Amino acid sequence: MAPETVTAPATPDASDGSRGVLAALLAYTLWGFLPLLFRQVEAAGSVLIVAERTVWSLILLAVILAFSGGFGEVRTLFSDRNRALGTLLSAVLLAGNWLIYVWAVETGQVLEASFGYFINPLVNVLMGMILLGERQNRLQTISILIAVIAIGIQAVGLGKIPFVALSLALSFGFYGYFRKTAKLGPASGLFAETAMLTPVAVGFILYGLVTSGPGVHADPYLLTLLVLTGPATAIPLLLFAFAVRRLRLTTIGMFQYIAPSIQFLVAIYLFGEHLNGLRLVSFGLIWVSLLVFSYDSFKRRKRAAMV
Repeated sequence: MAPETVTAPATPDASDGSRGVLAALLAYTLWGFLPLLFRQVEAAGSVLIVAERTVWSLILLAVILAFSGGFGEVRTLFSDRNRALGTLLSAVLLAGNWLIYVWAVETGQVLEASFGYFINPLVNVLMGMILLGERQNRLQTISILIAVIAIGIQAVGLGKIPFVALSLALSFGFYGYFRKTAKLGPASGLFAETAMLTPVAVGFILYGLVTSGPGVHADPYLLTLLVLTGPATAIPLLLFAFAVRRLRLTTIGMFQYIAPSIQFLVAIYLFGEHLNGLRLVSFGLIWVSLLVFSYDSFKRRKRAAMV
C-alpha cells in the first residue's frame, strides 16, 4: 500500500525548530552508545533480544500514554484501515532494522553497521527530494557530494559489498519516511508499531521458554539488561519521531552522522575492530560534510532571525 501523499512541512518557528534539533541530537547520541548494551546481552541471541526490546518498549510506552492520555489517538489509528496498514509497514521496517543491527553487533560488525548509518543520510536526502519535494542550496549540495565521496571510500575500505550497511540504511530511511507521513504523535505512533509486533515477539519468547527452558531469563543480571532494552529502544525513537516532524528530512539526515561516529569509535576502541587508512580518510570526510552543512544551517537561521 502506498503511503498517503503529503507535502513538505511548513517552515517551523525558531523555538519549534530548536526543540527538534535538541531531540535529534539526544536521539542519535543515545543510538551511538547502544552497541554497548547489546554486546552485554549477546548471549541471548539477536532474535530474542529484538523480541524482548519490543515487549519492554510496549510496556514503557503504555505507561507514558496512560499519563498523557494518548490512547485515543491509537484507537483512531486502528479504526482507519489505510493508516493501520501504513503503520504495520513501518513496524515491519523497524523490526527488520532492529534485527539486522543487533545481529551486526553480535557478530562483530559494528564498523559496517556504522557505515550503514553513514549511508542513511543520503537515503533521507534522496527521499526528501523525490517524495517530499525538498530542494538543496549550493552549500547543502556540496556537503552531500563530500558525503558521497566519503561513503565510496568507506566501501573500498570494507573490501566487499556492504550488505549489512545497505540493509540498515534503507530500512531506517524508509521507516523515517513513513513516520514522517503517519501524522501520529511520537508515543502513540511507536506504541501502535510495537503493539503490532508484540504478538510475534511474545510468541517467540514463550516458544523458547517451553522448548529450551528459562535460559538467559534465569540470570538476574542478563534479565535486568534485557528489560533495559525497552527504554533504551523507546526513548531514542520517541526523540527521533519528535524531531522528524519538526525538521526537514535533509536536516535529519545530517544529524544521522552523530550515531555512526560514536559507533565507529566504540567499535575501534572498545570492541577492537580493525581500522584501515581508507576508513579513516572516509571518517574525516564525513565530518567535513557535516561541518559544511551545519555552517549553512547556522547562516540561514541567523538570516531568518534578522528578518
